[in-house]
Parts: sequence; C-alpha cells; structure tokens
Amino acid sequence: MNKLLTAKGSKYNLFLILISLCLIIMPFVYNSRTGLVVMTNVFIFAIFAMSYDLLLGYTGIVSFGHAMFFGIGNYSIAIFMRKVDDSYFNVLLALLVAVVLCTLLSLLIGILTLRLKSHFFAMLTLAVAGLLLVLAEKWRSLTMGGEGFTFPIPDLFKDRVSLYLIALICMILTYLFLKRFIDSPLGKVLVAIRENERRVESLGYRIIHYKIIANVIAGIIAGFSGVLYAISLRFVNTAVFSIEVTLDALMMTIIGGVGTLIGAIVGSGLIEFAQHSLKDLAKVHWIFERWLIIFGIIYILVVMFFPKGIVGTTRQWWAGRKMKKKMRGSSSHSSNDVSKQESGLEMKK
Repeated sequence: MNKLLTAKGSKYNLFLILISLCLIIMPFVYNSRTGLVVMTNVFIFAIFAMSYDLLLGYTGIVSFGHAMFFGIGNYSIAIFMRKVDDSYFNVLLALLVAVVLCTLLSLLIGILTLRLKSHFFAMLTLAVAGLLLVLAEKWRSLTMGGEGFTFPIPDLFKDRVSLYLIALICMILTYLFLKRFIDSPLGKVLVAIRENERRVESLGYRIIHYKIIANVIAGIIAGFSGVLYAISLRFVNTAVFSIEVTLDALMMTIIGGVGTLIGAIVGSGLIEFAQHSLKDLAKVHWIFERWLIIFGIIYILVVMFFPKGIVGTTRQWWAGRKMKKKMRGSSSHSSNDVSKQESGLEMKK
C-alpha cells in the first residue's frame, strides 16, 4: 500500500514539475503582452486564494474580510515607494513593513475574535475590513482616497516577462511552503480541528493557539500577494479593501476545490480567464455586456457538476475508478482460486 501511495505521489509531483516548466518557458514562446498580464494576475490571485484556502479548507475558518491583508500589502508598497526612491532595497523594506503590519493585525484579530463561533468571526472580519476601507477613503493625505495614486518601481518589475517569472516563482514557493506546512504535525492538527473541534480540544490541544497561527500565516501570505498586485499595476486605490476581493478568493477556492491548494490555483486561472474572455466578448454581442450574469451562471453550473470543486471532484472520481479496478481484480482472483479448487477436487476424484 505504501509503495502504491509513493508511486502515485511521484507521478503527481512529476506532473506538477512538467506544468511548472511549461509555464516558465511560455513567455519566451508566446510573448503576448495581454496574455502575460492575465497570467501574472492568475499567479498573484492564486497566492491570495491559497492563503484563504488555508483558513477555509484546512482549518474551517470562514472570513469575509480577508481582503484587509491584501489591501495592507497594496498600500504598504505603494505609500513606501512614493515616499522614497525606487530602489530594490526599498522594495524589500516595503515588503517587510507589509509583513509586520499583516502579522500584527492578524494576531490581534485572532486573539480577540477566534474564540467566537465561526459566523461571528466572519462578521467581525467583514467589519474590520470595512473599517479599513473607510479609513483609506477618509485619510486622503496618505491614501489619496478612492481616486488612488501611482508610484515608482524598479526597472526589473516594469518588464512584463520578468514580472511574470517573479510572480510564477512566488506562487510555486508559496505552494511548496503551504504544502509542507499542511503535511507537518501542526497542519494535521488544523485539519483535525476542521473535522471535529470538540474532539481535538478533549485531547488536550489549545485550539485557539492553532487557529491564531493559521490566521497569521494566511494574513502574511495575503499581504504578500497584495504587494505583488500593487507592483503589477503600479497603482493602488481603496478597491483593494472591498468585499469583492474576498469573494473572488472564496469563489476561486470553491470552484477549484476546498482544501486542495492546487484547486486555488486552478480556480484563480478559471476566474481570471473567464472574466477577461467575457469582457472581450462584449465587443461581439451586446448580451456579453452583462458578463457578470453569465459569470454567475457559469459559477452555478460548476458548483452543481463539481460539488467538491474541480480538483476535489476529479480526485474523488479517480479514487473511485481505482477502487472499482481493485475490486474487479480481487473478484477475478477469487473466482480463479475457486475454479482451481474445484478442478483440484475433480482430479482427486
């Protein structure tokens, strides 16, 4: 059994490596500016969706205000780079500021609210995100309000191929880190909390501590994706704090598959390409001008036919197929054994 699992895991890892190599080669083969921009957004929002999947899929925490960390990452790099020169050292300092702010905010929110029931926590995170949105709109001397502002960045990030590769490498590293974290003993406890919180607590674990750790890690990764998003646009406004950003992460996670990580990447790609394609089709026919309605129909259909997300349903189907093959093989072996026993009895006679 262990050999079969190892073989299956090695094939799966080989498949992921081949996909990663294809994505690395892609900008040198297909050098379309629009395609690179869309793919860069896919990688950035995949990081954001994976951070949300850590909460929802592996810990069972529902948050409606996850965009607050994404927005902090955006404004950290934007305000910092506007105040200082556009050097690589200042980019690293801005990233450090974003990490510190996201860590402090996620730690504070976790300590104050994670003791509450899941729906109360979701509402409180939504309230905090709304508070930060109002603060960003009112503090015009710092944030320029809803109009937003542009900021300078180093030349390396202005090149679309370089930014594409940076976003891709960051996405791969984030996936590897979260995969290692989930497979660790701490990650196993988080999954157990998702499945049966009371039982884990009865075993002597301090659940609140594990939830806070998950919330902090998810907040840091979401802030990191916000930094990348601001760099890709070279512009920031208060829309990064809106609930639509959190709902995008929620849809990416659900469509791809909750609790799969890879599902967050798949969901990010589907949603980004669907939005881009439907907007372009508005030039073809007037019905596509209401692309949000069409997108909603697509989302409903995906949820109906893939109840566990695309990756989750595919894994379930593949596991069922393997099980059927195994049962057929065992039944054929047993029938062969019976026939051999019967033939042996006839020979004895």
